[in-house]
Amino acid sequence: MSLADDTTQDPALVVHVNGSGGAVKSWVVIDTLVDGLAMGGVRMTPTVTREEVAGLARDMTHKFTLAGLRIGGAKGGIVSGGGNREETFRTFGRTVKPLLHGGIHLGIDMGVTPADRAVFFDEAGYDPRYRLGAPDMPIDWRTYYEPLIDVTGHGVGVAAVTALEASGRTGPARVVVQGFGAVGRAVARFLEDRGHVVVGVADAQGTISADRLPVAGLVAVTDEFGLIDRSRLPQQVTLSEGPDAWLDVDADLLVLAAQKHALNAGNAHRLRAALVVEGANLASDAEAREKARAAGATLVPGVIANIGGAGAAALAVTRVVPFDLPAEARKAWVFDWIGDRVRDNTRALLEIAAARVGDPLPELLSVRRGELR
Repeated sequence: MSLADDTTQDPALVVHVNGSGGAVKSWVVIDTLVDGLAMGGVRMTPTVTREEVAGLARDMTHKFTLAGLRIGGAKGGIVSGGGNREETFRTFGRTVKPLLHGGIHLGIDMGVTPADRAVFFDEAGYDPRYRLGAPDMPIDWRTYYEPLIDVTGHGVGVAAVTALEASGRTGPARVVVQGFGAVGRAVARFLEDRGHVVVGVADAQGTISADRLPVAGLVAVTDEFGLIDRSRLPQQVTLSEGPDAWLDVDADLLVLAAQKHALNAGNAHRLRAALVVEGANLASDAEAREKARAAGATLVPGVIANIGGAGAAALAVTRVVPFDLPAEARKAWVFDWIGDRVRDNTRALLEIAAARVGDPLPELLSVRRGELR
């Protein structure tokens, strides 16, 4: 068993994927192995780097450590704009076949769809239902995982509500959601259902704001890529196309559910919300987090809030899920399990933050790491 103790430790293994029977520029970074297992998603963008993949893999280690799951962190990255998808993922699948069959489970991340995953699983002859030394999964991966599409947003919502309650807030919070993909939409619905008011939503085209945004109405005019159709918006909304305009909306809570380092050293001074919850991987950089804390803001990092999808997959890979439950009961069990872990870790983080100066995450990681040994 190996657990990363800090951000300076080198990954356990970095695999440069150049392609078997075809060309592809890619990496798989295995940050840690626990009981011979590691897992994480595959990201495909034109600009992804080995360093980015390594950072994401380290985050996966931290997520699983905090959640108490006995599996290590890994991540894949493919440098591509998305052309020739079939060829790309078949080449990727042939090349990573030994990893998949050797205990390294690779899933989906930015730029990679469930259909892409099915292609590289098929090319590798990999079926997560079966692994030497482990009980078989009685259902296929798609049947298990597709009903859990909103579990990440559920966890982010639980983190937000827990932090709001810890702050002593009793009334509705004004919420801005940066990013309106699957996670952002799920978080917005979760928070609105609990009486909070969404006043700003940002997608790749800009920021939409109002005293109260109709979440269901926005979801109805949003495409699969998280882009909102401006031609179908209510008349009373304000549209802002400026970069990071979501930071200028008056809000109590900011949910970061989109790109890497959305909150960064260059824009952190514009932060107005007293609470920031990360619903995306690497949603802020270290300097931004330091500035936010120094200014009195509370930040719940993605390794706590954004555990849902990764945690749900890890629960299946490690065979923790009670597969004998009926489908709806199994889904509820996974949502409750994720919610409980997020709630416990958010409360623990805030307790540490109240008792010490600086970043509370390393201390919480140390506690959870000790519990896993």
